[in-house]
Amino acid sequence: MKQVTNTILMVRPASFRMNEQTAVNNYYQQQELNGILPATINAQAQQEFDVFVEKLKEKGINVIVVQDTEEPNTPDALFPNNWISCHENGDVAIYPMFAENRRLERREDVLHILEEKGFEIKNVVDYTSAEEEGVFLEGTGSMILDRENRKAYCALSPRADEGLFIEFCEDFEFTPVVFNANQTVNGERKAIYHTNVMMCVAETFAVICLSSIDDKKERKQVVNHLKESGKEIIDITEEQVTKFAGNMLQVVGADLKRYLVMSSSAYNSLTDIQIDKITKHCEILHSSLTVIETYGGGSARCMIAEIFLCLLNKCTTSNVI
Repeated sequence: MKQVTNTILMVRPASFRMNEQTAVNNYYQQQELNGILPATINAQAQQEFDVFVEKLKEKGINVIVVQDTEEPNTPDALFPNNWISCHENGDVAIYPMFAENRRLERREDVLHILEEKGFEIKNVVDYTSAEEEGVFLEGTGSMILDRENRKAYCALSPRADEGLFIEFCEDFEFTPVVFNANQTVNGERKAIYHTNVMMCVAETFAVICLSSIDDKKERKQVVNHLKESGKEIIDITEEQVTKFAGNMLQVVGADLKRYLVMSSSAYNSLTDIQIDKITKHCEILHSSLTVIETYGGGSARCMIAEIFLCLLNKCTTSNVI
């Protein structure tokens, strides 16, 4: 199993705005400013999206762009990694979502688009019935997958249920690494809504906010698992997490070159020492996502669903490296 891919899925927004249903536990979202029309915010988000996609394509990354639909109204549709994940064995997993209006983002036609592109989907594993019990697991937002070492990391939250996470790990043969990650909100320690806000696992390194794991035993457990897997640990601060420095993803460009993708906000928050550590492993690619981060509470990694499916019944270097 490989950790990085050359092919990614992204959804271009049609009705982006601050989602009031997710703001209850996503403390990175900010209220819309008075006088700014929703159409203006959406247009600005589309511009950020388009520039980001072009930067990825310029590096030889295969970006499959799907246009969001006007109806139903899905303000967070540009974060597809929360409802779908695609795996090298041909499985596609579909996930239960915390916010009711986010459940409308799940589109069967996206699977058809992937098949039309030549990707083989052998099986769809659907966890969405868990929504009936109020149980959620929001894809590779809730879970960080170390595909090569078959480990899955999950910070528990209202959007990441431990029981369902364990079920996923059993179904997909991952070793579960469960912990709690918190942030300070108005003087209180509260759960970080998605693991991928505070943690990124690449091929040879991991970027993680260790100070967000308050329990020392849990923190040591996570560190030990990363070290056992041969990852250099690059620690970031809670302040850097608020700049989305944990919301990163490693991808493959032309000539098998590796890139760590992030927002410009994340990049600008990094210290010279942290940048030096990262660039010893791979090049950094960043793009301005200020509007998307401000109103959506998510960043570069949230916008990318990795495609590890095989082409023409055979995994090749054209999609899985």
